[in-house]
Amino acid sequence: MSTSETSTPTLSRERTDLLETLRKHRRFLRHTVRDLTDDQGLQAPSVSALTLTGLIKHVADTEEQWAAFMLDGPQTFGGFTEWEDADADAAADWTPDPEAEFVDPRFVVQPHETLAFLLARYDDVARRTDEIVAVVDLDSEHPLPTAPWFEPGARWSARRTILHIVAETSQHAGHADIIRETIDGAKSMG
Repeated sequence: MSTSETSTPTLSRERTDLLETLRKHRRFLRHTVRDLTDDQGLQAPSVSALTLTGLIKHVADTEEQWAAFMLDGPQTFGGFTEWEDADADAAADWTPDPEAEFVDPRFVVQPHETLAFLLARYDDVARRTDEIVAVVDLDSEHPLPTAPWFEPGARWSARRTILHIVAETSQHAGHADIIRETIDGAKSMG
């Protein structure tokens, strides 16, 4: 094997910036769950059903799905088939029911999913996403799946998808910070 086959590729400034920004927000999220027990990670101390462990699970699952989308397109999103056959006007007018008891299964923690287990899984997902970001054509694009929360006919480039992963991670790191402070007063910053 030659040296060029084993060396790390030099990343463009854009890829470096994207990865550094994503890694920063991952660190904020991970820092929020530092020194927690599994029981604390499963506490839902607010009116929301969100838990810190559930947020880690959700962010890992979501990042994994969007990273796969960059390579394989909308078929990586299962479960949206009911919207593909729906009337376009009805789908466009869809809004979530504030009285509904629905909990996104990506937030539901299974008995074997300890905080340590999910953090290790998140590390694996992050490593794979970073590998994809390092090589994917940032201008390549795919149509979004049909769902009321996506603009009909919209297409996202790999670049836009990476920015979405950053936004998701950042938003949930903020949620996690509030939950953690409510549990034991610990703050991620300040």
